[in-house]
Amino acid sequence: MNCLKLALFIGVLSSVTSCTTNYTVSTNLDKQNFTDYFAPSKVTIYEKESEIKGAYKALGLIEGEDCQLKAHLAAPDKVLARTHARAKAYELGANGIIFSGCAMIESQHCIAQLVCYGQMYKVEVEVEKE
Repeated sequence: MNCLKLALFIGVLSSVTSCTTNYTVSTNLDKQNFTDYFAPSKVTIYEKESEIKGAYKALGLIEGEDCQLKAHLAAPDKVLARTHARAKAYELGANGIIFSGCAMIESQHCIAQLVCYGQMYKVEVEVEKE
């Protein structure tokens, strides 16, 4: 009886292991996804221009928004609107931003929509010497 169990076990084990080599795995993991996800953190928020150390250049105005699509969903959030603005600023080559304000606006697509406005900057970052 033990020989029969052993033979059955070996047969099942060999059939299972022979099938596993035929699988391929594809994922949505992509280096660009990680870069895009962390992009807003690469844009520093300043309160005023005098806080910017070193040389800088104003790149233009930027805005980010958060929209409440349905009544049962969360209300627009200032942090999300500002995060969206920082992500857009990063895509345009900025690494600094000064927000001038946020405002609720009328929208045909949203129950409520919050937009945050700011000025984006390219700030020279000093490299620390070892």
